[in-house]
Order: sequence, then structure tokens, then C-alpha cells
Amino acid sequence: MEYEAVIGLETHVQLKTRSKMWCGCANEFGAPPNTHVCPVCLGLPGVLPVPNEEALRLTALTGLLLNCTIPPRAKFDRKNYFYPDMPKNYQLTQYDQPSTSGGYVDFEFQGGLSRVRITRAHLEEDVGKNFHFDRNSGVDFNRAGVPLMEIVSEPDITGADMAYAYLNALKDILVYGGVSDCDMEKGMVRCDVNVSVRPKDAKELGAKIEIKNMNSFSGVRKALEYEIPRQIAVLQSGGKLIQSTRRWDDVTGITEEMRTKEDAHDYRYFPEPDLMPFEPTEPWLEAVSSRVVELPLARKQRFMADYHLPAGDAQTFVWDRPLGDFYESLAPATKNPKALANWIINNLRAKLTESNSNLDQLKFAPTALVELVELVDSGKISSKIAQDVFGEMFISGGSPASIVERRGLAQVSDTGAIESFCDQAIAANPGPAADFRAGKVAALNFLKGQVMKLSKGKANPALAGEILEHKLRSGVSP
Repeated sequence: MEYEAVIGLETHVQLKTRSKMWCGCANEFGAPPNTHVCPVCLGLPGVLPVPNEEALRLTALTGLLLNCTIPPRAKFDRKNYFYPDMPKNYQLTQYDQPSTSGGYVDFEFQGGLSRVRITRAHLEEDVGKNFHFDRNSGVDFNRAGVPLMEIVSEPDITGADMAYAYLNALKDILVYGGVSDCDMEKGMVRCDVNVSVRPKDAKELGAKIEIKNMNSFSGVRKALEYEIPRQIAVLQSGGKLIQSTRRWDDVTGITEEMRTKEDAHDYRYFPEPDLMPFEPTEPWLEAVSSRVVELPLARKQRFMADYHLPAGDAQTFVWDRPLGDFYESLAPATKNPKALANWIINNLRAKLTESNSNLDQLKFAPTALVELVELVDSGKISSKIAQDVFGEMFISGGSPASIVERRGLAQVSDTGAIESFCDQAIAANPGPAADFRAGKVAALNFLKGQVMKLSKGKANPALAGEILEHKLRSGVSP
């Protein structure tokens, strides 16, 4: 019997705010333990939470970016459980009336477009972090109360690679929208995986196995690559799967059972009595809508359509947003947007990396790159000379035309001059000349290289190739 996997993901993302969700403590990574805490985030008696409005705005913005509905009313609830990293013994979250609902993410997968539906993106608070030492444990509450958004997908994912592609697409959207930095090394993104298997074409879902607290997308993929075959093997051997929670061990490469649960845990949700329901107004929603940006996939597709870029170049400009913005500021001014992209991706980016500088520190006017492309396309300088001109532009500034004129780098397109160089190359290299006449076409490139050397790189290479071929085929000798 053939089986298929059914996967849903719960992605937890720390929001990009300066302060925590309910108090004025800094939302900052890396501070000494328990230095960004106060009576509110420590859950001391008598304190009252005050919502962080920017966190509410970022959650609504996420909903718009993920094609969700923003309901007219949302509320917060207490999710009751006891664990050392939760100082209040309950977590403030959203249960039956979240800030957003419905939606979807479209992303590239296996040469086409796939869609994963979004159940909801709701707002809650993060918990502290447990540390375990040789003989004792400690809790750092700096993270407790940091605004945390949980994005819950429908079980539309069918495999490990699809889960990985979805998570990366989701991350790109959140970073583009300014919702979160999504720095996984700082714990800003974590993921719970819900996976089951069932006979192919069956409608009922199998027993849900939850893999908790995955802290990397590659870990999610590896865990699923192990867990899906494990579940299938259990069923094929006549065994039974029961709802349970497992952990991923990255060292051994296996999932391990933490606990079983025949029924869902009862968190005894009830409305938070210290917070009023949130009802966004039209002006408030309009202000949030003004922050919606072009999504990464749409940007890639537009760059390919408008500037006729290959997918690889367009993707580079999506991944490196400042570089993409720089390119787009210049592309409408050139007749050769592909050549401009080549200069920016292959040359400019390399120089910026080599010099440890950024686009704001360029010594030449950005339009100089358009001018450089035009000089090459018009035949005034060769591609090789253009490399030298660009190198000088980057170091000292100045326009390409002025550098070409000052250094006498203009390309030689005078037929008589190039014929002379061709005659010299043929005379000095009778072997390759004979090879070409004997049918070895590649020998022409060697002779062309000799012409370029004789002309110090100034000869028009296309014209040099034509003249060489004519002389060799017609038997004309110097």
C-alpha cells in the first residue's frame, strides 16, 4: 500500500519591536541574563499588561502580506500551563478570536508554483529560556514577554522539501515586510511540525505526531526526512501510530518520543480579564496597509518580465534587496538591462565585498554604470577595457568616458589598422593559421587573442575575427 504525508507547520516569529509585548522592557538579544525584566514580565502580583501597539500593527501587516482577513474584533486569552520558563503560569495568546485568519503563501517549488493555506496568524508573548548545567538549572527571563507571532498553516504540505521551501518563502516575506529580522541564530524563528501519514487518496488524517521546537529550517527538513519513513514503516509492519510529541536530535539524526497524548491537552483557555478586545478602526487599518510592500515572488517575476532577466539574476536581486533597488533605479535608463545586471551582480558586488564597503560609499555616480554599458554596446571600448575602466571608477570615481579619453583606451575599429594587426598575427603564428585552414575552427580564437595583444586590447574583437577569417579562408597572406 502506498502512503502519503500530510504536514502542517506552526511557525513562531519574534516581532521587530523595540520593547516587549506588555511592558517597556527592551526587546534586545544578547543582554546578560535577567537584566531586561520588570514586575510585568516577571508576572509579579498586582501588575497590569499594556499592549504594544506596534506589535498589533506588525501582526495586521503580516495578515495583509499573507492574504489574510483582518477581523473587526480580536481578543487575548490566557493559556494555562505550568513550566519554569513561564513566570505567570499562563501565556497571553489569542484563541478563538485571533488578529488575522485565512490566507495563503504562494512559492516556487519543483519548477512551478505551490500554495500553502494559512489558518491564522495570531499574536502572543514569548517565554523565558531554560539553561541546564551540570548540577542545576536556571531561567533567563529576558525573552519572556517579547512579542511573538504564531503563523499556523493548513495541512497542505506533502513532503520535507516542500516544507523547507514554504518556510524560506515565509521568512522572505516577513523580512521584506519589516515584520521580523528572522535571525534563527538569535532564536527569532522557531517551528513546531505536525505530521501524519495515510494511505494514498484516503480522506481521513492519520495520527498526528508533533515535533516540537525546531530551530532551523534545515532541521525541519531532516526531521521530516526521518519521521515520514518511520511512520510508514510502523504502519506497513502492522503497528499503530498514536498521537504523540517527539523531539528532533540533530546529532543522531532521529526523532525521539517525549510524551503520548490520546487527546489534546486542556489548556483551560479563558479571556484575559485585564485586556479589552481590540477593534481596529478604518484609519488604523489604512495606516497599516500603507506599509504593505511588494512580495519577493512578485518582485522576482516582475524583474524577469520588465527587464528580461533570467531567473538567477532576478533571484539575486530579491535576496539582496539593496542591490535590487540599486539596479532598478538604473534599469529604465539603459537599453541593455541584462548587461547592466551583469555589471552589478558580477563586478560591483564583488568589489563591494572585497573592499568591505556598501552602496552608499560608492565614489562614482550610479549612472556611470549605464554609461559604461553604452560604451561597450556602441563598440567604443571592448569588454576587457571596460573591466579596467570599472576598476578605476570604483577606486577613484570619475565617469567612464573621461577615463577612456584620458588614458586613450578607445577601441580601434579602423579596418586598416586592424588588418595590419591581423597580418602580423598570421605571420608570427603560421601553425595556428594552418590549423584553421585545415578545419580547426578553435585556432581562430588563438589568433584573435594575438591581435588583441598586439593592439593592447583596443582592437574591436568582432571586427578582428571577421578580418582574420576572411584572410585565412581567402588565402590572403601578409
